[in-house]
Amino acid sequence: MIRQYGGVTMRKLLTLGLSLVMVAITGTAAAEYPTRPITFMTMTQPGAQIDRLTRGLGQRMTKILGQPINVKNVTGSHGTVMATSLSRAKPDGYTIGVTSLTAYTYAPHHGKLTYTPEDFDYLTLVALNSSGFISKADKPWNTLKEAFAWARDNNNSSLVAMFHGADDRDAIQRIAKKEGVKLSLIPSKGGPSVIKAVTGGHADIGYVGAILYKHVEAGTIKLIAAALGDRLPPIPDVPTLREQGYDEQVEMIVALVAPKGLDADAKAKLLDAADKLANDKETQEFITGNLLMRPVTWGEAHADKMAKDLYATFGEQAKMK
Repeated sequence: MIRQYGGVTMRKLLTLGLSLVMVAITGTAAAEYPTRPITFMTMTQPGAQIDRLTRGLGQRMTKILGQPINVKNVTGSHGTVMATSLSRAKPDGYTIGVTSLTAYTYAPHHGKLTYTPEDFDYLTLVALNSSGFISKADKPWNTLKEAFAWARDNNNSSLVAMFHGADDRDAIQRIAKKEGVKLSLIPSKGGPSVIKAVTGGHADIGYVGAILYKHVEAGTIKLIAAALGDRLPPIPDVPTLREQGYDEQVEMIVALVAPKGLDADAKAKLLDAADKLANDKETQEFITGNLLMRPVTWGEAHADKMAKDLYATFGEQAKMK
């Protein structure tokens, strides 16, 4: 016996109910990215320049994508700890790294890692972090070369240097070897820890990004060498490493990086958001005016090429060690 309810049989009601359930399931599965909060992982401590950049980009992308973007600080080994975690994340667009490219282009040549550069999608470059070597303001030298000369003149004293990652660590080691000065090295967890060590007298020399500007202005530290190819515009009187006689250059190129095989819809939305920020004057002023970072060319093609070129360059350098 088939019962009827208002002229509709039980069988039809069941069929209708199943159809509604299937529509709901299909609709959920086909929901457009993003449907929940996104995490931006950053390689530095809170307050560091790349952390500030990450939070600023997250706030701006939140407005474009319509979902909150949370920041997770994953520090250690200048980005390799974060890169390891990122390589294991689902490529669904909900975990994105804001990081220096050195963890993906330099570090693989100088240590055993669980990931390779091919394990990631390089979405776009976002900034070149101004960087340099610093000392406490009252140190009896004004350049890096003078610091090594002071060490030699004072019974070959050992200098203590705090480094950010493998690239600046190796650079300062090569310089010390050239100068014939002993060097003691201390790893850091980012700019704030370097500043603290230098101002506290625990390190003679430190390597930091654009966070250095406010501390130089406050008079607690001094820049003793610009690490980029050019002098830092806010402090134009301090020569670069090359101008001081060292064939060295250290750059922190910051990029948006995702796990390899990123979901196509998520990738399209993220690239579109990045394109909007690349052409947004307020965003670019935030990067270059507020954070005092250098502008770069945005876009996936340029980021991918930069990552490959740097990896090849650092590979050739590693062969000469």
